[in-house]
Amino acid sequence: MGSISTVCNITKYAEEIEKLLENNSASDGAIPSDVVDPAAFEMENHLEAFIVRNWSQIRPLDEYEIYQGNEVSGRQYNCMEAGIIDILAISKDETKFLVIELKRGRASDAAVGQILRYMGYVKEFVADSNQTVHGIIIALEDDRKMQWALSAVNNIEFYRYEIAFNLIKT
Repeated sequence: MGSISTVCNITKYAEEIEKLLENNSASDGAIPSDVVDPAAFEMENHLEAFIVRNWSQIRPLDEYEIYQGNEVSGRQYNCMEAGIIDILAISKDETKFLVIELKRGRASDAAVGQILRYMGYVKEFVADSNQTVHGIIIALEDDRKMQWALSAVNNIEFYRYEIAFNLIKT
């Protein structure tokens, strides 16, 4: 595809091209949640590693500890058929579980359904009857659909992260 008379056989890419075309035609015009802003973390696991590394300095996370139950870490906590929680934490007084869902870019209403599923699992299989379960979604930004979904629940909060990078001449 370098010059006007160049011929290129793209047959072997037909399946991949079809998938791309399907995804574009199904769009409602909104920017997909997986389109990453240049200020976003490149991958969700980088965001998770940063949060865990700086846990004690991040409010309101500093009121919790990453859950450690039956030698199972609260990082990437496996909820069997419900999915994998990015971070499961427990309050320092052990009265409240916190399910944390991370999105590297924009979060939408699907994240609310996802975190509710995880919270239901924790409530049924992990928490005692005297413990409550809450959720936090952390993302670069949200959209109107997620704001509407969150307005119907009182135990999930949204936090937007910001990235700042400065060079300081010494």
